Amino acid sequence: MKLEQRSRSIELILSDVDGVLTDGGIVFDNQGIETKQFHIRDGMGIKLWQRAGYKFGLVTGRSSHIVKIRAAELGIDLVRQSAEEKLPAAQQIARELGLSLEQVCYIGDDLPDLPAIKAVGLSVAVADAAAEIRAAAHITTTLGGGRGAVREAVEMILKHQGRWENLVQKYL
Repeated sequence: MKLEQRSRSIELILSDVDGVLTDGGIVFDNQGIETKQFHIRDGMGIKLWQRAGYKFGLVTGRSSHIVKIRAAELGIDLVRQSAEEKLPAAQQIARELGLSLEQVCYIGDDLPDLPAIKAVGLSVAVADAAAEIRAAAHITTTLGGGRGAVREAVEMILKHQGRWENLVQKYL
């Protein structure tokens, strides 16, 4: 099936966090508090996806307070932390929303993402993902994790759906 056809049915994007919304680095300050750096264009991409009437969710194997903060800032209410097995979490979210996995896009970067990458209607690997993820994904972004890859994926899907131009009009 062509990428355009796969993109047309997508109503939910699920994304890993570390290595996708961040560059994969984990920084601890002197008090042991974890910090992460997020790319502003990824946040804009998520907002545009939501403005188009769709849902965005996070599925991460780690648990971090900063993820809760970033999710709240972006209006993401579908957050699954400590999800060591990503596919069951993706299946549960899709079921809760009354969607099939064919209507789900999953964005990942490393081996724990592989079962979800193989199961969804549209799978995206970030440019610096593990070789196995890039090989299994339907598309690999040109940008790396934490460098705007999520925005790139959102924009591609919305363009294939014919919805991008209407969203951009607000800014012209």
